[in-house]
Amino acid sequence: MDSSPTAHPSVNSVYGEEEDCEDPERTYDGEPLLGNEQSTAAGLPLAARHSPKDAYCLVYISFFLMGIGSLLPWNLFITAKHYWMYKLSNHTAGREARSDLIDYFESYLSIASTVPSVLCLILNYLLVNRVSPRTRVLSSLGVILLLFVLTTVLVEVDVSAHQREFFAGTLATVAVVSGASNLFTGSVFGISGLFPMRISQALISGQAMGGTLTAVVAILDLAATEEVTASALAYFLTADVFIIICIVTYLLLPRLAYARHYMSLAKCSGPCPPSGGTPGGPSSASSSSSSVSVPPLLPILRKVWVLGLSVFYVFSVSIMVFPALSSGIQSVDKDSGSPWTNTYFVPLSSFLLYQTADFCGRQVTAWLQVPGPTSRVLPALVLCRTLLLPLFMFCNYQPRDHLHTVLFDNDLYPIAFNCLLGLSNGYLGTLPMIYGPKVVPRELAEATGVVMSFFLTLGLAVGSAFSVVIVHSI
Repeated sequence: MDSSPTAHPSVNSVYGEEEDCEDPERTYDGEPLLGNEQSTAAGLPLAARHSPKDAYCLVYISFFLMGIGSLLPWNLFITAKHYWMYKLSNHTAGREARSDLIDYFESYLSIASTVPSVLCLILNYLLVNRVSPRTRVLSSLGVILLLFVLTTVLVEVDVSAHQREFFAGTLATVAVVSGASNLFTGSVFGISGLFPMRISQALISGQAMGGTLTAVVAILDLAATEEVTASALAYFLTADVFIIICIVTYLLLPRLAYARHYMSLAKCSGPCPPSGGTPGGPSSASSSSSSVSVPPLLPILRKVWVLGLSVFYVFSVSIMVFPALSSGIQSVDKDSGSPWTNTYFVPLSSFLLYQTADFCGRQVTAWLQVPGPTSRVLPALVLCRTLLLPLFMFCNYQPRDHLHTVLFDNDLYPIAFNCLLGLSNGYLGTLPMIYGPKVVPRELAEATGVVMSFFLTLGLAVGSAFSVVIVHSI
């Protein structure tokens, strides 16, 4: 271990004082970052201390917008429930006839979205040193835009005679969009790592806001028109425009002095040559070789396996419930004819409420970070979320084929349960994510972030598979 080349710290690190490149104690068993958060400007590298200002917060806003765009495609697909139910229904009898395509559509939608995400996360890890971020970002956004334009066109196409083909095509579209979105997200997270921490926070905040905005737009569409196709058309056109905004935002990013400064630092920075070495000598070549090697996985897992499993289980439980189970819970007064119980109950009580609570839970972690990364309370609280499954199952989920008992026969119950689901997902899901890169040595922090993202995506994939079983069992 002592003979391996020393890793170079990020130019934007805010944890602890800047270390000498020849520090012999900087090994994989070295001091973790968590205990060194109270750094001062004097401890930062010279180039970072003399960076230009983020004029009008344009770079911050740019990453905030790209954070929204990284989750917008998936959120759009799962929130447009009334549109998908309309497309997959038989309207010849003057009403929406029930079918297997309708009953289990959202469960299959979850699988089609999350499984490709795991594969593309691995692909992104392999491509990070082979394909430029610009190519990965623009190609993934281009694919997402192309498929969303196709989805927009199909809104006005009658598919009643080809519902199974439309069903299969929609799942295929979701799979590709999810994979491209995951590739885009991973690439943008890598770019944000070149900047100070405030830019990474902008990206994470944008992701949390993406789900909330999607639910708000969906409700506004429902209020503006009662025609499902007209509402969906405006909905997807908005998505098309927003994806174009993300593309333009990324293309303009290098033109901003603040962004250009930190991106240029990344291009010219590298490991410091050892004593007596020259930039073009063998030592430099060895360092360059080590900079493109795959980070060691076992030292990371030894530090973060509990945190990783916590992230895995938090998002597994969340995707089991939302949206396949929670969006199927109907108002107990649905037959009253009220717009609240018929039109707005599911969009408000399930989608908007959950997304808002999730956003609030994530924001709380900026001020409150308990329990700590080594506390046994954190995984205990994560396991307690298992109780949310029976709570939702015994609400007024419809249709019910096997489990006919409804214990929580008041609309306040699913509202309270969705608040609890969202808050716990945002808080308990964010804590281990921000702890992970801080409990390892600095040279492994970025790789640890990728590993934690893999645990998250794997949890979504496993949870989506179990969501199908849960829906079939009710």
